[in-house]
Amino acid sequence: MDELHQLETWAAPFLAKLSSAERRGLARRIGTTLRRSQAQRIKDQLNPDGSAYAPRKRDQAGEIKRRKERMFQRITQARHLRVEASDQAVAVGFMGRVARIAMVHQEGQADRVTRKGSSVRYERRQLLGFSDAERSTIRDLIVEHLAQ
Repeated sequence: MDELHQLETWAAPFLAKLSSAERRGLARRIGTTLRRSQAQRIKDQLNPDGSAYAPRKRDQAGEIKRRKERMFQRITQARHLRVEASDQAVAVGFMGRVARIAMVHQEGQADRVTRKGSSVRYERRQLLGFSDAERSTIRDLIVEHLAQ
């Protein structure tokens, strides 16, 4: 059983005593905090375990095929990386066309670079996931809310 399920098992009796509005507010706060930390980690080009993303492929001259800027700069904006919170759950994920692009990188799938171009297999880059610090943050937010 992973750490999040243990946290859920531990917190369930306490959260059950909260009103629906309080649980929804707590879920929104956890989701917003997670969105910020996930966006920062993506901007830093790090997997949840702290390792760096696989680098972009280079052409024969040794130059990165596209631009020399970091990957995934715009998908961390709040309009793409969304939080959905209810009194039962919280979810942080990508929306729209960006969700497909993120899934291709998250799972290391093949995709076309351009509409009529050839298919390319992308390296696995884990955009979304829980780091140890984020697990601790979730636990701390729950304890802080229950202590109020």
